[in-house]
Amino acid sequence: MSKGLIVLVAAATLGAAIVPGPAQAGNGGAVAAGVIGGLAAGAIIGSAAASAPRYYEPAPVYAAPPPRCYWTRGAPVWDGYRGVYVRPRVQVCE
Repeated sequence: MSKGLIVLVAAATLGAAIVPGPAQAGNGGAVAAGVIGGLAAGAIIGSAAASAPRYYEPAPVYAAPPPRCYWTRGAPVWDGYRGVYVRPRVQVCE
Protein backbone atom coordinates (compact mmCIF):
# COMPACT_ATOMS: atom_id res chain seq x y z
CA MET A 1 0.00 0.00 0.00
CA SER A 2 1.22 3.47 -0.71
CA LYS A 3 1.80 5.85 2.14
CA GLY A 4 -0.82 8.23 0.75
CA LEU A 5 -3.50 5.57 1.05
CA ILE A 6 -2.40 4.81 4.61
CA VAL A 7 -2.69 8.48 5.54
CA LEU A 8 -6.12 8.68 3.90
CA VAL A 9 -7.42 5.65 5.79
CA ALA A 10 -6.01 6.94 9.07
CA ALA A 11 -7.59 10.37 8.52
CA ALA A 12 -10.95 8.80 7.69
CA THR A 13 -10.79 6.63 10.81
CA LEU A 14 -9.96 9.59 13.02
CA GLY A 15 -12.61 11.73 11.33
CA ALA A 16 -15.27 9.11 11.98
CA ALA A 17 -14.22 8.90 15.62
CA ILE A 18 -14.50 12.66 16.15
CA VAL A 19 -18.05 13.04 14.78
CA PRO A 20 -20.28 13.50 17.84
CA GLY A 21 -23.28 11.28 18.36
CA PRO A 22 -26.20 11.46 20.76
CA ALA A 23 -25.28 10.74 24.37
CA GLN A 24 -26.99 7.66 25.70
CA ALA A 25 -26.50 5.59 28.80
CA GLY A 26 -26.36 1.80 28.41
CA ASN A 27 -26.48 1.57 24.62
CA GLY A 28 -25.91 -2.18 24.37
CA GLY A 29 -22.11 -2.60 24.06
CA ALA A 30 -21.31 0.18 21.61
CA VAL A 31 -18.17 1.05 23.57
CA ALA A 32 -16.86 -2.50 23.34
CA ALA A 33 -17.63 -2.58 19.62
CA GLY A 34 -15.78 0.72 19.18
CA VAL A 35 -12.74 -0.54 21.04
CA ILE A 36 -12.65 -3.78 19.04
CA GLY A 37 -13.14 -1.88 15.78
CA GLY A 38 -10.35 0.54 16.69
CA LEU A 39 -7.98 -2.28 17.49
CA ALA A 40 -8.82 -3.98 14.19
CA ALA A 41 -8.32 -0.75 12.21
CA GLY A 42 -5.02 -0.14 14.00
CA ALA A 43 -3.84 -3.65 13.23
CA ILE A 44 -4.70 -3.27 9.53
CA ILE A 45 -3.05 0.13 9.21
CA GLY A 46 -0.02 -0.98 11.23
CA SER A 47 0.52 -4.10 9.16
CA ALA A 48 0.23 -2.08 5.94
CA ALA A 49 2.78 0.45 7.19
CA ALA A 50 5.16 -2.26 8.40
CA SER A 51 5.21 -4.13 5.08
CA ALA A 52 7.82 -1.82 3.55
CA PRO A 53 10.44 -3.59 1.42
CA ARG A 54 13.50 -4.70 3.35
CA TYR A 55 17.11 -3.96 2.41
CA TYR A 56 19.39 -6.95 2.38
CA GLU A 57 23.15 -6.48 2.33
CA PRO A 58 25.01 -8.11 -0.52
CA ALA A 59 26.88 -11.32 0.14
CA PRO A 60 30.47 -10.85 1.31
CA VAL A 61 33.16 -11.16 -1.33
CA TYR A 62 36.29 -13.04 -0.37
CA ALA A 63 39.32 -11.95 -2.37
CA ALA A 64 42.86 -13.21 -2.23
CA PRO A 65 45.13 -11.06 -0.08
CA PRO A 66 47.48 -8.75 -1.96
CA PRO A 67 50.94 -10.08 -2.61
CA ARG A 68 53.51 -9.45 0.10
CA CYS A 69 56.39 -7.35 -1.18
CA TYR A 70 59.67 -6.41 0.41
CA TRP A 71 62.89 -4.64 -0.55
CA THR A 72 66.26 -6.41 -0.56
CA ARG A 73 69.70 -5.99 -2.06
CA GLY A 74 70.08 -7.29 -5.61
CA ALA A 75 72.98 -8.89 -7.45
CA PRO A 76 76.19 -6.85 -7.78
CA VAL A 77 76.28 -4.59 -10.85
CA TRP A 78 79.29 -2.68 -12.17
CA ASP A 79 78.86 1.10 -11.90
CA GLY A 80 81.15 2.55 -14.58
CA TYR A 81 80.73 6.12 -13.37
CA ARG A 82 82.05 5.42 -9.88
CA GLY A 83 84.22 2.51 -10.90
CA VAL A 84 82.85 0.06 -8.29
CA TYR A 85 80.38 -2.78 -7.99
CA VAL A 86 77.09 -1.75 -6.39
CA ARG A 87 74.21 -3.84 -5.10
CA PRO A 88 70.99 -2.00 -6.04
CA ARG A 89 67.81 -2.31 -3.98
CA VAL A 90 65.15 -4.46 -5.66
CA GLN A 91 61.56 -5.15 -4.73
CA VAL A 92 60.56 -8.79 -4.39
CA CYS A 93 56.87 -9.77 -4.38
CA GLU A 94 55.76 -13.24 -3.36
